[in-house]
Amino acid sequence: MAGALRITASAVDPGLLALPWATPLAEWPSKDIVFLPKGISRHLVRFASLSGRVVAVKETTEEMAEREYDMLGALARLDVPCVERVAVIAGRVGPAGERLPAALVTAHLRFSLPYRALFTQTLRPDTATRLVDALALLLVRLHTAGFFWGDVSLSNTLFRRDAGAYAAYLVDAETGELHESGLTSGQRAHDLDIARTNIAGEIMDLEAGGRLEGGADAIAIADGIVSSYRSLWSALTDSETFAAGESWRITERVRRLNDIGFDIGEMSIEAEPDGTRVSITPKVVDAGHHQRRLLRLTGLDVEENQARRLLNDLDEYRARISRLGDDEEMVAHEWLTRVFEPVVTSVPFELRGKLEPAELFHQLLEHRWYMSQARGRSVPLAEALSSYIDDVLRHRRDEATIMGPPTESITAPLWTVDGAPDDPTGTDEVDWRDLV
Repeated sequence: MAGALRITASAVDPGLLALPWATPLAEWPSKDIVFLPKGISRHLVRFASLSGRVVAVKETTEEMAEREYDMLGALARLDVPCVERVAVIAGRVGPAGERLPAALVTAHLRFSLPYRALFTQTLRPDTATRLVDALALLLVRLHTAGFFWGDVSLSNTLFRRDAGAYAAYLVDAETGELHESGLTSGQRAHDLDIARTNIAGEIMDLEAGGRLEGGADAIAIADGIVSSYRSLWSALTDSETFAAGESWRITERVRRLNDIGFDIGEMSIEAEPDGTRVSITPKVVDAGHHQRRLLRLTGLDVEENQARRLLNDLDEYRARISRLGDDEEMVAHEWLTRVFEPVVTSVPFELRGKLEPAELFHQLLEHRWYMSQARGRSVPLAEALSSYIDDVLRHRRDEATIMGPPTESITAPLWTVDGAPDDPTGTDEVDWRDLV
């Protein structure tokens, strides 16, 4: 039927029908709008409330909306970090019978922020570098999956805190192409060149607005994605040749990949005819090594660096209570119920939207370590937790769904705490009995 609203979705939320699709997105009433900071977009994007959650609505052509909807679904099946697709709304007609653009609806990524919201008054160069490193890792993951982005930028990315670093998620897949046979070196280089150009422009824009700390070099920050990307790509894909008697080099290569968060699913090993040399080449590399281990042991689904930090604490706990010979899953359950969960549930309810539980736990360990350093003694976790809640957490803005002013621009400082460096001693010892 002409003029009928058409909804494409894997599971239709009845709340979609209640949104004012017969009104141009720019004119939606404030009762339907959620004001959140957002990145720069060539299309109009607004946030709305849908059945108790926040969604992003982007007006575009029906063809582009359906294409991006399908692309986001394909990336999700490949386990690539990206926003979750919700629906495509087509067949929109205005009050005067005029045709309105189609809309792509995606879920707002909880605890995520656009790059412009990841600073207070000015952006420090080290924060910018961490954002670029996170984007480089995302680009490597996309390229290993055969995805050519075509519009790599900080604006098309959302960032979540990840134990002192950041995890990057693709937001805009409009220009992307998925190649089952993989990408050529030229396609990868083109994406990397686009990334460098866009990042340089975005950082210069911050600099022109007085939002970049003095002395920072926008070009050097943008160049960082090239070196970071190439280093990661080399670690994941380069062949390595060694003497036949150095078979330990295979284990070493696997460990190096594990250290940067990847698992080898398959490896090509070739020996020379005379048996003197052996060559290895990773063939299938999967991201999320620490995430998978933590999920298997505890059921906690967190970011990669958060998983690494929690696993370190779990391993320290296991060693400290002399349970090294016990079943790993049993000790993990004990750590979860005696250490992690009690800390999280001790946070006042009204403060639980400030940070994800895993990020909160990481920051608590950092806070405790610095307190111990300052006092020259080990600070009990209960004391550190009280100090962290009162001195740090209460002064943060919620990041579950961080709210912005009605102008959709950030005019007031955002209370943020950039992740501190990891404990250089590696001696965090956490036991819930310390809280008593």
